[in-house]
Amino acid sequence: MTTTHEAKKNTELRVFEFSHELATDLAEYVAQLSEISVKERGCFTIALSGGPIVNVMRKLCESPYQKMLDWSKWYVLWADERAVAKTHAESNYKMTKEGLLSKVPILNSHVYSINDTLTVEEAATDYEFTIRQLVKARTISVSKTNDCPKFDLILLSVGPTGSVASLHPNHPALELTDDWVTFITDSPEPPPERITFTMPVLNSASNLVIIATGEDKAWAVQQSVSQMSENVGLGVSVPAKMVTPAEGKVVWFVDKEASKEIQFESDNFEL
Repeated sequence: MTTTHEAKKNTELRVFEFSHELATDLAEYVAQLSEISVKERGCFTIALSGGPIVNVMRKLCESPYQKMLDWSKWYVLWADERAVAKTHAESNYKMTKEGLLSKVPILNSHVYSINDTLTVEEAATDYEFTIRQLVKARTISVSKTNDCPKFDLILLSVGPTGSVASLHPNHPALELTDDWVTFITDSPEPPPERITFTMPVLNSASNLVIIATGEDKAWAVQQSVSQMSENVGLGVSVPAKMVTPAEGKVVWFVDKEASKEIQFESDNFEL
């Protein structure tokens, strides 16, 4: 069973009782966005993150999606990545390749991973250059409001504290406005060195999906999607709550456990 709620502006919340329902609905949603983008622009640009995303996207490797999607028009990037070798168990690229890329006919030349031979700072600079080249070639669109890259879809997962990509509460990286890609060396979870899209890039996407599964994400979901969440605490920034695209749309895909702290009638939700 699935329930859909309108949260704050440009934000939709979908709550699923079972994980397979979430995966099926996500596959259908991504397939629709892909079809629209390919029809309108001739390609589909998608940026992925870590966490449970690869697992819930496995449905795209199955029928009917594996054959119905025009995979040759997909351009795949990462909204954040661990500064480790591509063969490392913690690599988002490795997990995505094993769980998705190796199972569908996406062109290798359309897959843009970070350069794992560079330092984390150099890798961030190099990755931003790669994105700028894709913007210059008009593969990635440009936001009309801030000249940032406008991905067709950015897929994120939320952490227990409300982190998205590798942007964490109260981190200086949240304040960046000019950089498209930055790096951190102090991630609360190992490995500590990571590159990440900045908040302006996230908020420039045409579509964002944020996935939250498990009871440990319940606080983050409530703080991020409820219009009435005022108990976050003085001086604490919740990155997921800062995902508020001016032109795009955010859809939260949340399981029953992660929605436990939301009081739909009192939190200004429309069923």
